[in-house]
Amino acid sequence: MKKEIIISPSMLSANFTEIDKATNLIKDSNAQAIHLDVMDGHFVPNLTFGSQMIKDIRKITDLILDVHLMIEKPELSIDSYIDAGADILTFHLEACTHSHRLLQYIKSKGIKAGISIVPSTPVEMLIPILDVVDNILIMTVNPGFGGQSLIHSCVEKIDFLDKYRKDKNLNYIISVDGGVNLVTVSGILKAGADLLVAGSAFFGSDDKIKFVKEIKQLG
Repeated sequence: MKKEIIISPSMLSANFTEIDKATNLIKDSNAQAIHLDVMDGHFVPNLTFGSQMIKDIRKITDLILDVHLMIEKPELSIDSYIDAGADILTFHLEACTHSHRLLQYIKSKGIKAGISIVPSTPVEMLIPILDVVDNILIMTVNPGFGGQSLIHSCVEKIDFLDKYRKDKNLNYIISVDGGVNLVTVSGILKAGADLLVAGSAFFGSDDKIKFVKEIKQLG
């Protein structure tokens, strides 16, 4: 039986002056989620948007809001993203000293708690928290800007996490962000990914319905 692959197009590649149109494009494509990259210009060399954008998008869609915090000290502003309506709230292992505590806090609010690592962070660093996390986001590019090519060595991290959850009978979701397109997706899915973030590949597609359908068929 084929597992359901979740497609989460990234607003990072959308036209920020037409967010309502971009939201509808994602819904009409039959993607199940919207990936929202929050960047502070410190943890990553780019600045995007904050909780107000997420709150406004929540008002116009019932799709899963997949929020990725690429910010320093996420614990200081986590409540604003919880209140904004995030369904999955992911922060970076590298940005938070007390990751276990913050994961538990997010879960206590009835939201799926996620952790992410950049390409230079060994996947083994996640082992102490794999029993409490709902979503693991593997960055397959260096975060900050869309349109980058996938770093193929990062795919090995997906394979490690898939085998680990099977061995330990865990049920976290493995998400992948960076360089996901119709060329790279087969290897990513084969490694065990469940949720795929696609930015430039989705919004640059002439037929977004076909793009989502083709990826789901590969699952």
